[in-house]
Amino acid sequence: MYDEQQQPEHGPLAGFTVGVTAARRADELGALLQRRGSVVVHAPALRIVPLADDSELLAATKEIIQRTPDVVVATTAIGFRGWIEAADGWGLGEDLLERLRGVELLARGPKVKGAVRAAGLTEEWSPSSESMAEVLDRLLEEGVEGRRIAVQLHGEPLPGFVESLRAGGAEVLGVPVYRWLPPEDIGPVDRLLDASVSRGLDAVTFTSAPAAASLLSRAEERGLLPELLAAFAHDVVPACVGPVTALPLQALGVDTVQPERFRLGPLVQLLCQELPGRARSLPIAGHRVEIRGHAVLVDGALRPVPPAGMSLLRALSRRPGWVVARAELLRALPGAGRDEHAVETAMARLRTALGAPKLIQTVVKRGYRLALDPAADAKYADA
Repeated sequence: MYDEQQQPEHGPLAGFTVGVTAARRADELGALLQRRGSVVVHAPALRIVPLADDSELLAATKEIIQRTPDVVVATTAIGFRGWIEAADGWGLGEDLLERLRGVELLARGPKVKGAVRAAGLTEEWSPSSESMAEVLDRLLEEGVEGRRIAVQLHGEPLPGFVESLRAGGAEVLGVPVYRWLPPEDIGPVDRLLDASVSRGLDAVTFTSAPAAASLLSRAEERGLLPELLAAFAHDVVPACVGPVTALPLQALGVDTVQPERFRLGPLVQLLCQELPGRARSLPIAGHRVEIRGHAVLVDGALRPVPPAGMSLLRALSRRPGWVVARAELLRALPGAGRDEHAVETAMARLRTALGAPKLIQTVVKRGYRLALDPAADAKYADA
């Protein structure tokens, strides 16, 4: 019999496949997922224009030097550091720092405050919440009419922020620290989309709103958007690092999962709870069987299963203990054609992969069934 107290020797994400759409910090996110057992499919949905090559940032920097604003809002640590470094590269670093010393400098959160101070500057105020809404509230309470406000943009939308300042009478200058462009090689994105709609992925992670918007746009170009939205609604978990990142998905009615703290570590921890929590777990032939994305846990031991075998196992698990006809199982096999012998071949490989042949019973002339434990029959009788 299975041992409920048996300690697993695998990570919490073993048997699951997770897509990563990030361009920046993708290696870090991928490593965090892999250390917890996940297979990672990386498909950067965007590329970032290098700072020193960005003519828009250069133009905004020159404008700030020539016409010093009243307020500068720094929104990300990496973006602020990159801006100062780019200005240094253009020979404008000292001039820019001199102007920033004379303005009301607001830093969104502790990390940004650290970047500001590392540049030899001092912020006038920083919200502990890291909320742009709190920054906006402060500015509007102070009054912005007739004031010139520079906002360091960071590739993600700031819903209503700039519009609210302008509605209050401010002149707003956007400082585009880096710009998002489509990836030069669209192949990995297309493969991620194909894997999502075919349920070859268990989750897709998003760490920026532009990446989410880019993936949705590519799906629409290929005529796959309805299928992708259906996958996100039922089988593939869309995991976003925070609420701003989730906006393009939510605009299309997609419910996302988000960690309480908007960081990569909590995002991975959330998936460590979410994916195993959605896995089907059944008592079969005296064993505890948990069906994951591309593998099965049999009494806590990880058993990788070929894609055809996983298709059969999912078809059987939808009606545990009930006989599933060969013809129905054949339809579940990807690209199997009309030969029911393909079911027998895939079933033999599935039994071998599971390491416990008695989990699946052959019912002569009828099909196959999961050997559900008798005590569980009543629970699944109406499945």
